[in-house]
Amino acid sequence: MNRACSLRLEYTVSVFHQGMPTVKAIGIGVIGTGYMGKLHSVALQAVGAVFNTELRPVCEMLCATSESGAASKAAEFGFRRSTAHWEHLIQDPAVEAIVIASPQSTHRDIALAAIAAGKPVLCEKPMGASLAESVQMTEAAEAAGVVNMVGFNYVRTPATQFARQLIHQGAIGDITWFRGEHTEDFCADPTTPGNWRTRGRANGTMGDLASHMINAAMALVGPIHSLCADVATVYPSRPCAAGGEEPVTNDDHAQCLCRFASGVMGHLYFSRVSTGRKMGYAYEISGSKGAIRFDQEDQNALWLYKMEGPESERGFRKILTGPEHPDYVNFCLGPGHGTGYQDQLIIEARDFLAAIHAGKSQWPTFRDGMEVNRVIDAVWASVDQTGWVEV
Repeated sequence: MNRACSLRLEYTVSVFHQGMPTVKAIGIGVIGTGYMGKLHSVALQAVGAVFNTELRPVCEMLCATSESGAASKAAEFGFRRSTAHWEHLIQDPAVEAIVIASPQSTHRDIALAAIAAGKPVLCEKPMGASLAESVQMTEAAEAAGVVNMVGFNYVRTPATQFARQLIHQGAIGDITWFRGEHTEDFCADPTTPGNWRTRGRANGTMGDLASHMINAAMALVGPIHSLCADVATVYPSRPCAAGGEEPVTNDDHAQCLCRFASGVMGHLYFSRVSTGRKMGYAYEISGSKGAIRFDQEDQNALWLYKMEGPESERGFRKILTGPEHPDYVNFCLGPGHGTGYQDQLIIEARDFLAAIHAGKSQWPTFRDGMEVNRVIDAVWASVDQTGWVEV
């Protein structure tokens, strides 16, 4: 038995003898040390204390693109070991589950290797660089029976979880219309120099922001049957760091009319040039008995309208999330005090651990991520054909 496995066994036994519920440690490997890599690492450190999970993550190994960088980040994030080779991380016996937080172009190869090794995988969105890659990842995971999940974190806010509950309970009646957007302004200034975000189709708005709101639309209303889309690059060139201008090779914003499988009409808009919007993940849902509004810039509030009482007293009511709403109480006992972005990742980590413990994938699975990519693929097909297409 290696030292890492021995430490995990000692931890489980010591907790049991202290009279606490038996918990089991599980070694986690994280691939990627950038923005999302750090968030996943922090979530793994916190999830056991926040949710008292039966599986307790051990931050076993961290992978970056260089040995020195990996070692530095491992010390910073609290990992036991590090490597510059994701293949080593996957094959290491002390690493029992994998979190993929590396660039989209690397997702397929890493996921397929992890699946072949029989290790559960949480993959950041979007799943693959194309629909074909997402299909390949999904089929491999399902054929192997390996637990899998895609990192759509925004749908895990207590407010959006509550919105889903209200819809399923029939609180706003039959849904008649949906509008969703994911809008930000990090590329709104045309003088911002070209960078990795403005190069390569996979890094454009359709490859970055669109997947989150498509996932939300499908979670709230159901599958999308058909759509008619338009995609554009607002600023075709940007200043180059070396001087002059460089071409922008991907999209700035996109919109589409859509028809859900239920027959509901909808509209989706995605933009990285939406001036003034910092986290415009927002939606409106109309129903036969009421309506719901939400905006991620105020993520601890949900606006609810019910067609009840005298017309003179009707209007949208602001509901502040609190301990009565999904997953809120684990973070805070005070209504209106709020949860934050990092907490979404902690909830996601809880779901991943629960799936591993149960031996069964939890929503959103690779198949759910694949269906999001299928919608994105349909958007591009609609642009090419300049008309409606079925998803």
